[in-house]
Amino acid sequence: MAQSLSGLTEAEAKEFHEQFKTTFTAFLGVAAFAHLLVLVWKPWF
Repeated sequence: MAQSLSGLTEAEAKEFHEQFKTTFTAFLGVAAFAHLLVLVWKPWF
């Protein structure tokens, strides 16, 4: 089997990807909420 660039096995890569998607989704949620708060605070900013 060919070695991947990251050195991870396919199973490890899939596990990492699942965690990455969860973390990224949470980050986007927090960022969107922060933007909404700024919009409420200064609507024309």
